[in-house]
Amino acid sequence: MKNTFFIAMATCGILLFSCKEKEKPNNLAKVETETSTDFDYNVESFGDVKVLRYQIPGWEKLTLKEQKLAYYLTQAGLAGRDIIWDQNYRHNLTIRKALENVYTNFNGDKTSEDWKNFETYLKRVWFSNGIHHHYSNDKLKPDFSPEYLKSLLAETSTNLEGEAFEVIFNDKDSKKVNQAKGVDNVLESAVNFYGPNVTNKDVESFYSKMKSPNPNKPLSFGLNSKLVKENGQLKELVYKSGGLYGSAIDKIVEWLEKAKTVAENKAQGDAIGLLIQYYKTGDLQTWDDYNVAWTQATAGNIDYINSFIEVYNDPLGYRGSYETIVQINDFDMSEKMAVLSENAQWFEDNSPLMDEHKKKNVVGVTYKVVNVAGEAGDASPSTPIGVNLPNANWIRAAVGSKSVSLGNIIDAYNNAGSTGRLQEFVNDSTELELEEKYGQLADKLHTALHEVIGHASGQLNPGVGETKETLKTYASTLEEGRADLVGLYYLYNPKLQELGLVDDWKKVGMAAYDGYIRNGLMTQLIRLNLGDDVEEAHMRNRQWVSAWVYEKGKADNVIEKINRDGKTYYNITDYDKLHDLFGQLLRETQRIKSEGDYAAVEKLVEDYGVKVDQTIHAEILERNKQFTSAPYSGFVNPVIIPKMDDNGEIESFNIEQPKTFADQMLFYSDNYSNLPAIN
Repeated sequence: MKNTFFIAMATCGILLFSCKEKEKPNNLAKVETETSTDFDYNVESFGDVKVLRYQIPGWEKLTLKEQKLAYYLTQAGLAGRDIIWDQNYRHNLTIRKALENVYTNFNGDKTSEDWKNFETYLKRVWFSNGIHHHYSNDKLKPDFSPEYLKSLLAETSTNLEGEAFEVIFNDKDSKKVNQAKGVDNVLESAVNFYGPNVTNKDVESFYSKMKSPNPNKPLSFGLNSKLVKENGQLKELVYKSGGLYGSAIDKIVEWLEKAKTVAENKAQGDAIGLLIQYYKTGDLQTWDDYNVAWTQATAGNIDYINSFIEVYNDPLGYRGSYETIVQINDFDMSEKMAVLSENAQWFEDNSPLMDEHKKKNVVGVTYKVVNVAGEAGDASPSTPIGVNLPNANWIRAAVGSKSVSLGNIIDAYNNAGSTGRLQEFVNDSTELELEEKYGQLADKLHTALHEVIGHASGQLNPGVGETKETLKTYASTLEEGRADLVGLYYLYNPKLQELGLVDDWKKVGMAAYDGYIRNGLMTQLIRLNLGDDVEEAHMRNRQWVSAWVYEKGKADNVIEKINRDGKTYYNITDYDKLHDLFGQLLRETQRIKSEGDYAAVEKLVEDYGVKVDQTIHAEILERNKQFTSAPYSGFVNPVIIPKMDDNGEIESFNIEQPKTFADQMLFYSDNYSNLPAIN
């Protein structure tokens, strides 16, 4: 499960923590790069997107063997880059290849508005890994005509015709993921996890017949396949060597096999070996075996996420999107945040959950701050800031989980500049002062508590199925809201000061509560077009959490709605009562998950998380017009370049930064196009 990031606000949901500083290792590789204090984090902006870059602190402290491991793992990730494009939509690769050919070969007028609009559209497609917006899921709309694109295609001898051409301009496949109530979500979603004419009922019927060998260790059915109909019969096309996406997966395996030869220890090497076996066979039992081995492999300076993992892009929550993140332990952080995982049982025991929903023995929760060395797939260009895996409930309960904060990504967000939005939307000078003094720390702690404690907390009742089966389309937003509520409940608690994490727990908690309510009820709306419902899982959870406590606290005026000079503000009048309301909602969300109460989650999300007050929305959009900073941010990746000795062996590495977003995207297409246009 990943924690996404919203950079539109002046106060950002960020996470900067510490882990044990390590002694400088011996036999260091030659280093050709160092982090710079005058580093330019900004690359460019277009549409509603700002592209940033990041450094890799700690690279110079790795041994040559460790650097090779990080390099091979980043190459493995990039080798599968085309997979996310095809998963996102069936025509994406055809469209991308055609638009890139136009971009690199057009020699006509590049000063016209039409050409500038073409460039912007292509960059937005690159950023979203396809023709649907990376966050809203709406199809991207070009600001040029079909006739203009036809002229570009003709002038560059580029072929793009039929449905792949027409869908750029028409209303077909308008939503990548449609989570609306009362529709056939699979039929109405353009995401390429299902064949034509496959329905919600088909999916539920197909997987209801599948039984795991051990019902206490349910397999993740559907995670690594596409479900299609052939001659009226449902059939899975499995992602594996020799199967769907086989040509890209074979390249991934080649790099993973190299990575295995330079593993830091046996546990890490064994885990990589199981991942290779999984890619070769597509066997879901091997996937579970790998996740157990990966979760237990906690030693070493390099770690990674690689495969088909998060299910947010599947309207029914079965199929995993391809993603990779390569991580280097942050050498310059202290042990400060280790106290969270060390005290995980205390947080569980003292939560407001019903006793039967609490874990009696929280095991294996590890937390690290890492620096990203490279990302690909669904983690790039738009990246999470925190990740907690694996997702299987039984593994988390029996073995544990790994939580990481992406330190250098957060650092890049912090140093890329902020906006004046904060002053526009805070209620008064007291709220502003709290945010400016404690807001960043509050956000850091909330993300850590969300990932380390939140996702690891609670347990399902005996006999209750996986949440994707019981809670269906609401499973993801319920889980994210539940983890948010764990963080919110403990942010306003003296335990954080007792553990040495804060100097003033009350003020940190107040700043956290102010920021969450402000974002959940107002500022996140700048991401939506007027009239839109809230559909993305994280946006939904922030709204239903905020709207629920606002409504339930009305009798005591816990959160006061203020209208001043035609502008809306929210003022928390009683933080203690709000803390209690967060606890009540946490108790209820865990009950819903533990019992698999579909009717309750449907009512919670639909009543509080979907519909938007159109008057307030229009007001927020109007107030936001004064700010030019893009509401979404993402990254280009540093390019790790091996230097060879006379024997053709790697002797060191250079790290270079892409000059432009287009440079990186075209470089990737030139070097990592491992799938045909149609799969």
